[in-house]
Amino acid sequence: MEYGRRRRGRLLRIGGRSIAWVVPLLLLVGIALADFNTAEQFRIISWIVLVPGIAAAICGVWTTAAFSVVSVMTYVAVDSAWPNEYRAGFPDFVLVAVGGLLATLAAVVRVRRERETLHIQDIAETTRRTVLRPLPPRWAGLEHAGVYLAADVDARVGGDFYDIQPSPHGARVLVGDVQGKGLGAVETAAALLGTFREAGYHEADLATVAARLETRMSRHRTHTTALGRYDGERFATAVLIGFPEDGTDAIEVVNFGHEPPLAVGPHGVRELPSGDGVPLGFAELADGLPPVHRVPLGADETLLLVTDGVTEARDGPGVFYPLVHEVDRAVGADPRRAEPRRLVRRVRDGVLRHSGGRLDDDTTVFAVRRTTNGVGEAPERGRLRS
Repeated sequence: MEYGRRRRGRLLRIGGRSIAWVVPLLLLVGIALADFNTAEQFRIISWIVLVPGIAAAICGVWTTAAFSVVSVMTYVAVDSAWPNEYRAGFPDFVLVAVGGLLATLAAVVRVRRERETLHIQDIAETTRRTVLRPLPPRWAGLEHAGVYLAADVDARVGGDFYDIQPSPHGARVLVGDVQGKGLGAVETAAALLGTFREAGYHEADLATVAARLETRMSRHRTHTTALGRYDGERFATAVLIGFPEDGTDAIEVVNFGHEPPLAVGPHGVRELPSGDGVPLGFAELADGLPPVHRVPLGADETLLLVTDGVTEARDGPGVFYPLVHEVDRAVGADPRRAEPRRLVRRVRDGVLRHSGGRLDDDTTVFAVRRTTNGVGEAPERGRLRS
């Protein structure tokens, strides 16, 4: 709704000024001229009731009220210009007057609802920026790019999440997807991110960070269930990645049942360890937490992480989006497409094109790779951190 309102606003503006009033004005003039230039058997002056109705849809309250008054005055002037036997008469005058009044009231309701929508959108944007906080382009020795597309375009926020946390032990990255939708999923994502930002900074061992996330998920479910909300079965898939500062081209990966990360480079695409662990919140059903895999990642490779909104996007016949094939083909044609921004843009556009713009689930695409310029390195112990 908000997107349509803003898009309409752009279409009806020239040089920053609104020209919405031109549309009802042209309609008013057109009806008056047509009535003057048609035979007496074809009186259309009463159609002028459409003018305030159009104004109510695209103009402000005062503009709509002005067109209501002008429409009544124009009706009286045009109708009086004919001989008595050809006048539309008092009933149509009442129609135009009442129509203008109702149009003005409709404009009041429309403007009020648009303001409420703007307020709700501001709240949603604030929530989104709290959950998915803005990150510098180069942060903690990493170059990254990310895009989040909510299945609910009005809400603009859902259960997908990602973040980078610098630490004295190397940069940590978390990408995940909370089961379900709505505010419950957003609350769960915020809880997990809060724990990640603290544990990811303080804990030297990535396995300990993973354990803290599992504990937070369990505590959050217990709390929401005690409040009488049915969150007892909520879980989250996630990938936790550590970039150690040991001078090697290796990373550490803990996969909580999430889509496997992809290493994308000039030599093609390879799949990193898959979701061999259960999602966050289900550790008690397994033999423990997922293992920490240490895998190589070349300096010229970009790590691509997506949520299931990408891999489960379908086209008209129901075919899933071929992520690995599309990325491999794109990078093979131009190795520069492995850069995080280009890679994210390529996957985003490919998913939207494949699904025809219809997203059934929240969709996140996140790409990250090491940078060698030292911008945004992790702080040392004892220093203030952001």
